[in-house]
Amino acid sequence: MFSITTQTTKEIDFKRLFYPRAIGIIGASYNPTGGGYFVQVMKDRLKVPMYLFNPRLKGKEIFGRKVYASILDIPEDKPIDYVILAVPAKIVPNLLEETGKKGVHFVTIFSSGFSEVGNEDLEEEVLKIAKTYNIRIIGPNCIGVYCPESDLYFGRDQSKKAGNFGGVFQSGGLAVNASQLAVSYGCYVSKMISIGNAIDLSHPDFLEYFSKDDKTAIIGLYLENLKNQEYGRRFMDAARKCTLNRKPVILWRAGYGEATKKAIQSHTGGLAGNNEIWKAVAKQTGCCLVNNSIELSALAAAFKLTHLPSTRNIGLIGIGGGSTIEASDTLEKYNIKIPRLTDKTIEKMSRFLPEVNTNLKNPLDLGAMGALPHLYYRTIITLDKDPNISSIVFVKDPERFNRLEETMISKMGFEEGVDLNRTFIKYISKAKRVCDKPMYCVMLKISEGFEEYKSRYKFKLKLLNRNVPVYENFDLIGKVLDQMNKYREFLQIHGKYPKNKS
Repeated sequence: MFSITTQTTKEIDFKRLFYPRAIGIIGASYNPTGGGYFVQVMKDRLKVPMYLFNPRLKGKEIFGRKVYASILDIPEDKPIDYVILAVPAKIVPNLLEETGKKGVHFVTIFSSGFSEVGNEDLEEEVLKIAKTYNIRIIGPNCIGVYCPESDLYFGRDQSKKAGNFGGVFQSGGLAVNASQLAVSYGCYVSKMISIGNAIDLSHPDFLEYFSKDDKTAIIGLYLENLKNQEYGRRFMDAARKCTLNRKPVILWRAGYGEATKKAIQSHTGGLAGNNEIWKAVAKQTGCCLVNNSIELSALAAAFKLTHLPSTRNIGLIGIGGGSTIEASDTLEKYNIKIPRLTDKTIEKMSRFLPEVNTNLKNPLDLGAMGALPHLYYRTIITLDKDPNISSIVFVKDPERFNRLEETMISKMGFEEGVDLNRTFIKYISKAKRVCDKPMYCVMLKISEGFEEYKSRYKFKLKLLNRNVPVYENFDLIGKVLDQMNKYREFLQIHGKYPKNKS
C-alpha cells in the first residue's frame, strides 16, 4: 500500500530548505485557495527573492511581482533552493522535472490527488523524477514549511517571533493551529513542517535534523502513519536520540477509533497502526503521548517555561474547599500526588494565615485571605521551601478582581482604586524570582463576558511573560504534569536526570 523510497538515509543538509536563497511558487495566482494562498501569506514578509510562475499569467504581475511562464526562465546565476508546487496533480511530474533542471533542492507539493485517492502510480512517478534530480519532496497534499527566522510561512497571521519549538505534522490545518496555539500558551516556533502523504521526507528525517538543530529544544509531532518498517525503525532511533538528548518529543498519534482510521486513509493515504504498539513506542523512546492540539501546545509551553519537576508531589493552593476537592480528584487521576506538608511549613503559615476560613493542609484553602496578594506571595514562598513537594500549582480567578476591588479589598487595608490584577502579578512575579520549584497557574473560567475575558487575558499574558504556564482547567494541568514526570522518569531510568554536569 505504501510508497517506499529507495533513497539512502545519509544526513540531509536542510539549510536550503529552512534558509533558502530564493523560493519559487509554481501555480501562482490571485486564487486564495491555490498557489495564490502562499503568495498572499509571504508577499509582505519574505526578504529573499520570491519568483512566481504561471504560463497563463506570463508577463503580468501579482501583488506587484512579475509572473514567469517557467522556472527555466530564471537565469542560472539566480539560484532557487525551495519551490512550492501548487498545480493539478496530473501535471506535477512535468513541472517537477523542470524544477530539477533548475537545480532546486527542496519541493513542497501542495497538490492533492495522490495516494489518498488511490493514485499511487503518480506518487511513484514523482519519486522517480525526484531521485533523478536529487530533489527532496515534502508532501504531496501539504502546506510545507514555517520558519519565522527566515520569513517562511504557511499560515496567515503566524508569529514573526522565533522560538525553540519544532514540529512535524501530517495535517496542514493542524500544523497552523498548533503553531498559533503554542504561542497562546507562551511557546514560539523554531521550525514547523507539514508533510501530508510523506512519500519522501517524513518524521524520522526531521527528527534526525532536530536532534542536532541548536534552534530547536522541544519537538511536537502529529502522526497518522509511518509508511514502512524501515521508517518505523528510524523513527524509534531518532525519537529516542532526541529525548535522551533532553529534547522532549511530544507525540500526538491519531487513529484511536474506527471512524478515525477511515478518515486517515482518505486524508493522507496511510494506515493507522495498533494503538498498544504506539504506547509501547512511547515507553521505549520517551515520547510524551497527547490526544489533541491543545494538550500538545500546553505541554510544549510547560517544557519551555519551566524545568522538570523532581517528583510527582505538588503543593496546591485553591480558592475554596470545593475547588480544592475538584482539583485533588482530577490530579490524582493522573497520578499526581498531594502530600502532607511538613510541620515546619504549617507552623510558618499559621503565623500569617488565620485559623478561621482557611485550611493549612495540602491542598491549601486560603478562603478570603486568598484575595490578598501579599498573603498569596507568602504562601507560595513558604511552599517552595517544603521538602515534601516539587511543584506549586495555584488557582486564580482574575475575573473576580473587579468585584473584589469594589467590595472586600477596600475594607482590608488597600488604597481606594487599587488594581488587583496588577498587584497580584507584582507579588507572583516576586515569588517567581525567589522560588526554585516550577510554578503553574490554573485560571478557571467562571463567567463569560468581555470584561471577564479581558481580565483573564491580561492576567495570563503577564504570567506567561514571567515564565509561569497558565491552564484553563485541572484536567489540562494534570495531563501536563503527568507527561513531564513520565519524561523525567524516563531520563532517570537512563541516567540522564539530573542533567549531566560534564
